[in-house]
Amino acid sequence: MNAEIITIGDEILIGQTVDTNSAWMANKLNLIGIDIIRITSISDKKEEIFKALDNAKQLADIVLITGGLGPTDDDITKKALAEYFNTKLVQNKEVLNHVEQFVIKRKAFMNERNIRQADVPETCKVVQNKIGTAPGMWFEQDNCIFISMPGVPFEMKEMMNNSILPELTKKKSDIHIIHKVILTQGWPESKLAEFLEDWEAALPEAISLAYLPSPGLIKLRLTAKGKDQSYLEEIISEQVQKLEKLIPDLICGFDSEKIEEVLGKLLIKYNQTLSVAESCTGGNIAHLITSIPGSSEYFSGGVVTYSNKSKENILSVNKSKIDHYGAVSKEVVEEMAEGVRNLFHTDFAIATSGIAGPSGGTEEKPVGTTWIAVSNGKRVFSKKFVFGDHRGRNIQSASLTALNMLQKLILGKEM
Repeated sequence: MNAEIITIGDEILIGQTVDTNSAWMANKLNLIGIDIIRITSISDKKEEIFKALDNAKQLADIVLITGGLGPTDDDITKKALAEYFNTKLVQNKEVLNHVEQFVIKRKAFMNERNIRQADVPETCKVVQNKIGTAPGMWFEQDNCIFISMPGVPFEMKEMMNNSILPELTKKKSDIHIIHKVILTQGWPESKLAEFLEDWEAALPEAISLAYLPSPGLIKLRLTAKGKDQSYLEEIISEQVQKLEKLIPDLICGFDSEKIEEVLGKLLIKYNQTLSVAESCTGGNIAHLITSIPGSSEYFSGGVVTYSNKSKENILSVNKSKIDHYGAVSKEVVEEMAEGVRNLFHTDFAIATSGIAGPSGGTEEKPVGTTWIAVSNGKRVFSKKFVFGDHRGRNIQSASLTALNMLQKLILGKEM
């Protein structure tokens, strides 16, 4: 079976609201073997809704719609759907009772707009909204399922998880879709693709490969599709094992894992601590580390020593080395790593110093030049990188590279 997702709302089209609903729904549907053939965003206009539904049912078995179900006059989805399916709005007593209880619990008063939330198209099957007032609506026409849900993400997710996905699972075909994502760090996409060319050419027919690059990280997504789920899982596993032998020092995680999450698990496993000294990354490494729940178990702290003076005063970096080699150098970044490790008395340390851009570069040290060091107290490892000329990408690339360097140090992998 395949599906189309339609999001309704002018706020999406003008960039005021980011459509996260579609990505979440697409992922959930794919996990139960439903292909997404198209994602469409449209305005709050009846004719646009009609046109989108006409187009969707030509190609899709399932059409998922979010948005436009609120109590205000600009929320027209419900009225448009009633007209599209040639029916009328009627008050649903069960929904009305739920809305009344919902309003009372919040110590508010029912008004006409609240009451209108209980009006639904007469021919639809109501999907209860347990955590909001706008019900979902399920229609079936012309061998196609249409499901309309609120645009509020947590309301939509509750409906999908507890009502809609279980029903769609019963109706889906016997085709299974399995994804496996391998996170790699260290090589650009072109080099990685060239190295894996023979492996990719030998992939089983049931498996497809996609390269998903982002600053500092390249994801390899393996997708297997077929009727025999056990076989698909087996051949996916075989290909992952081959990759682990081909590029062992590049793999830094799997599926939805993040490098900072994998690193945190390693530090907890070995009962070790970490501190960071950041210059060009401006605290981004510390942010990534502390974005993981429980990071206080292993992360002692960090400093952003952006100026040369702060490197000297806080991290005890030798002024003569800064004067002779420059702040962006092997000598300085290694002293930064040792300085912060001693400052926080940690087992490991990371340090970064670079030219994030867009200005400040020289012929010898162009924009993007970055030195990264990691220390384990016995030895300091450092490496020079030239990431590019975009400040945001440089900061993200340097941050992820630094985390991956520490992961390699802990695991004894080649830098």
